[in-house]
Amino acid sequence: MTARDARLHAFRSDLADARLKGEVAADRFVAGRPARISASVADVRKAPRTDAGVNTQLLFGDDILVFEHTEGWAWIQAERDGYVGYVADTVLGARDHAPTHMVTAPRTFLYPGPDLRFPVSGQLSMGSAVTVTGSAETRGTHYALLPSGQAIIAGHLRPVGEVAADYVSVAESFLGTPYLWGGASGFGIDCSGLVQLAMRMAGKNVLRDSDMQAATIGEPLDPGPDFAGLGRSDLVFWKGHVAIMIDAETMIHANGHTMLVSREGFKDAVARIDYLYGGPTGFRRP
Repeated sequence: MTARDARLHAFRSDLADARLKGEVAADRFVAGRPARISASVADVRKAPRTDAGVNTQLLFGDDILVFEHTEGWAWIQAERDGYVGYVADTVLGARDHAPTHMVTAPRTFLYPGPDLRFPVSGQLSMGSAVTVTGSAETRGTHYALLPSGQAIIAGHLRPVGEVAADYVSVAESFLGTPYLWGGASGFGIDCSGLVQLAMRMAGKNVLRDSDMQAATIGEPLDPGPDFAGLGRSDLVFWKGHVAIMIDAETMIHANGHTMLVSREGFKDAVARIDYLYGGPTGFRRP
């Protein structure tokens, strides 16, 4: 049997994805059932328990495959990045409408109708996929209407397929967002989640965890002995951490030092991190 990363392939000793038959050992193989995330943000946990750690998060409109559904939990795989884990079954919805737009603001509100004075009925993160069925204007503000009857600010959306020109600028729009281990949304995000979401908005789907990103994004880069070769958009990796270069001297990252997405001088960060985790382990140019 071929070794597989359990974060990216759905297999356990008792159950596995039917596509892995002949590659992994399991008592039973099943085909994944298509579903879609219907909650604003869905925690993907290591085990089907509320006290299990959160590995990542999925966003409203993300398509998934469900391999098992039992006792309030679903064992799933995200179709966008292949991540496997457990979500509460309350976040599962049907793929009953084809998404037409994506949220581009870091965070936005849902209203029960097209009026910003109405009490908020929900909130969505950048990267959420929605289906727009109509439009309305109230006191000069334009709204997109959703199948649920809710409304969202039209200027916070763009059509599916339109992408940002610069993923670093997308990352900079998250400045001040709280750091959250396993976070992957505008409400809380971690270092590799910031890289993944910013790149996704620029039309490039990448893997979720920093070790995966260090092995797969772009090409390896040798910045030279004084890091003089670094430039905007380059990625810097430490053990368990990643940052995005804004320019040759400054980086942006979601970090546990400030507990925010923040800018930091690159050489200052190298010195600060060194005594805890050592120096950078690699560099990539997307």
